[in-house]
Parts: sequence; structure tokens; C-alpha cells
Amino acid sequence: MKQIEVQIMGQSYLLGCPEGGEAQLREAVERVDVAMCKIRDANKVKARDRIAVLAALNLAFDLGQQPAAAPSPAAPAEPVATAPNGTTPDDARAAQLIQRLDQALAGDGLLL
Repeated sequence: MKQIEVQIMGQSYLLGCPEGGEAQLREAVERVDVAMCKIRDANKVKARDRIAVLAALNLAFDLGQQPAAAPSPAAPAEPVATAPNGTTPDDARAAQLIQRLDQALAGDGLLL
């Protein structure tokens, strides 16, 4: 796995990057950096870990608000799978992203 160095809110991180995924990872880093700087610049939150959690939640919420790709007319719409506790795959993905961001801020520096 390739590693790339990026900056998020002025701090350097060395991230694991799958082959061929550098552009997509850099776009994700840019979204996270913009989201975190926006929260920091609003002077509402000072602690870096809280800024990261709020940014992750905002990004996950935005992701959940995006309309799903329209199914083709020939294919019936598939129901969204939910776990017994009522969570969806998007909920699980958001939780994973928050966990990865938390780990990166704790010092391992790897989001992937």
C-alpha cells in the first residue's frame, strides 16, 4: 500500500493509500480539511478532536442526504438493508469514518 503525506488543518498526516486511489483520497482530505477549518474558523470549538468529530458528523450527514442513484426502469428498487438495531450501511460507514478519524488524531496517522 502506498503512503502519501497530506495536511489537515495545518497538521501533516501520513496516510495509507490503495494503488490508483490517490486522487480520490486527496479529494477526501480536501473535504475534511475544509469542513474542519470551517468549524475552527467559526470560533465555536477550539479542541482539535471535537472539531474532527463535528466535521465527521457533518460530512456523514451530508452523505446521507445525497439522493441515491435512480434505479433503472427495468430493475426494481432494492430495499435498504438494516441491522436488527435499525442501522443502515451508511450508519455503519459513518461510524467507521469517525473511528478512523479518531485513530488518526490519536497519533497513528492512518485513515485507511
